[in-house]
Amino acid sequence: MRYLIALIAGSLFGAGLFVSGMTDTTKVQGWLDVFGAWDPTLAFVMGGAILPMMVAWRLTANRAPLAGGQFPEAPGTQIDRKLVMGSVAFGAGWGLAGLCPGPAIASLSYGGAGGLVFLAAMLLGMGAAPRMGRYLDSPAHAA
Repeated sequence: MRYLIALIAGSLFGAGLFVSGMTDTTKVQGWLDVFGAWDPTLAFVMGGAILPMMVAWRLTANRAPLAGGQFPEAPGTQIDRKLVMGSVAFGAGWGLAGLCPGPAIASLSYGGAGGLVFLAAMLLGMGAAPRMGRYLDSPAHAA
């Protein structure tokens, strides 16, 4: 049952990314081009994701998922060097490619070679991130 729920949720998420235009790199880059041909429509996509999630965090407090397991804890609020560096790397990749991980996976079926190159670079970055985190946490490099 849990896998069926995951399949339905993932399919709904992917369809939402496609319908909203998040898999269209030119639309995403238009959102990021604040001083040029800015396209504000993705603000509605973000609001459409953030608002229900805020409600979901409130409704799931002290509850368990229907399919078993536990809900993840709310993310921390500490702003540290790793968060800033990760945000910069994510933003740079998003701005250069016009994709972030969810839309990149959703667009693999029609993204051509560029989508595969992005996926390879994303997987490389995800593999390097834990090592970079340990390096930044080492006593010689800790702030």
